[in-house]
Amino acid sequence: MKKVILYGKNTEQIKNLVISCGFEIVDSEADSVISFGGDGTLIASESVYPGIPKIVLKDSQTCKKCSELSNEDVLLCIRGGRYFFEEIIKIKAEAKGKEIYCTNEITVHNSDSRHAIRYTLSIDGKQVGNEIIGDGIIVATPSFGSTGYYRSITDSFFEVGIGLAFNNSIEQSDHMVLDEKRVIELSVTRGPAVVYADNQDEEIALAEGDTVKIRKSSQTAKIVRPQK
Repeated sequence: MKKVILYGKNTEQIKNLVISCGFEIVDSEADSVISFGGDGTLIASESVYPGIPKIVLKDSQTCKKCSELSNEDVLLCIRGGRYFFEEIIKIKAEAKGKEIYCTNEITVHNSDSRHAIRYTLSIDGKQVGNEIIGDGIIVATPSFGSTGYYRSITDSFFEVGIGLAFNNSIEQSDHMVLDEKRVIELSVTRGPAVVYADNQDEEIALAEGDTVKIRKSSQTAKIVRPQK
């Protein structure tokens, strides 16, 4: 665990520290990525460098995944071989031949904020209720998504499974926490809508008749945790 890529807005601030702790900074073929920021930076780093283990260093007041140790102690522990991997589930959205992967939440939202969308929703092929009118849905992971947009909508969070929340539905629609193996399918009956993940530029436009499937991905994200 020696060669690292630096990721974040202020990485110049930690270059000397990283080198002094025995790491080699590279542009490719890295053993790990140092995410220097907060939770949003970590989420973004996984989208840019999927599958490469992430070392999380704090440069933000909001960083639930950061260690309580100082950045220097984190680096020294890991460089000294005192670390373990934390695996985080990812979810993916599939629509129109495209895929989006994320560690936090997939959002299906109306493209035009002046007009709600209409859609039907099914879980493992079984339709849930009737046609729904609203701004869309949020599908969240327990690691990041449950404490973000999902929590702001539902006033709740979860630790296991996949969360499904309804955004501004005209009829009362209770949020759900589903087994992580379930497959959620949304079919647009009146659009337009868009599918996206937080901290990512990529999105998929949906029109009337289009369908998006959201499920747990076989991919995972790995965080390198220092071991005291």
